[in-house]
Amino acid sequence: MNWLQMPPLAALRAFAAFAETGTLQQAGAALNVSHAAVSQQLRQLEAHLGVTLFDRSGRGLTLTAEGRQLADALTLGFGAIHAAVQDLAGRAADRPLHVSVTPSLAGYWLLPRLAGFSEKHPDVSLRVDPSPQLVDLQPGGIDLALRHGEGGWPGLESEPLLPAPLSVVAAPALLAGRRVDSAQDLADLPWIEELGTNEASQWLSTEGAVPDITRRIHLPGNLTLESARQGQGLLLIVRLFVEADLAAGRLVELFQSRPDGGYHIVHRPGPLRPAARAFIAWLRREARSTAPPAA
Repeated sequence: MNWLQMPPLAALRAFAAFAETGTLQQAGAALNVSHAAVSQQLRQLEAHLGVTLFDRSGRGLTLTAEGRQLADALTLGFGAIHAAVQDLAGRAADRPLHVSVTPSLAGYWLLPRLAGFSEKHPDVSLRVDPSPQLVDLQPGGIDLALRHGEGGWPGLESEPLLPAPLSVVAAPALLAGRRVDSAQDLADLPWIEELGTNEASQWLSTEGAVPDITRRIHLPGNLTLESARQGQGLLLIVRLFVEADLAAGRLVELFQSRPDGGYHIVHRPGPLRPAARAFIAWLRREARSTAPPAA
């Protein structure tokens, strides 16, 4: 198809609207423009084609044979476009909004708030997938991911959601009066890690300590904090999730790391479904209402 020979789409839309409604006023109302704007588009279309599309001998405009030929073609063309758009929009609306999130963020921050989102958006079907893995965001699959890190994931768009530095915490009984001056002083103690992750080992290595990999307790994300409260091991966790435990003395903070780390909203480049836009707007409001972690 030679697109350069095609008339402007605006002129074709104005012509199709006139052919459907029969008057300039009704065509303008259908397009949300003035009837004068429709008239101008129709004249431009005739000039572009070099063909008389209207009989102007009477009190109003009527289509010539050439005009009727074009109107029939546009009815078929725009009708097919409209049907395809409605079908695609309907499919997108029927598909649940799929959100991938780390288990800890899901359990400690997101899930307790989801009732509020459902109350505001009862028409949105939501599927939350807690996983420590970095999932691929493919078209037709997961719409959004909530990830912990510093942002800048290749090929994806991201925006900060929550500041979330990591803290090393433990129950007071686990330390038993032990003096802790460096990470090496903790290397021989048991550490609790979420299944599928090795953040504790990485942190110890980064701090110059030699981790004892035999002293690891691997648990689902929703059990790690309770295990730490019971004194079963040290835990590297987002400080936001343990502020109440620190304030109550159930846990003590030994180190804080990655002050520039945080949770981000991540999605593919390009337009988002209305449900995804609504969920992101809600996440932003919830994040603003969350008290920032203490230094």
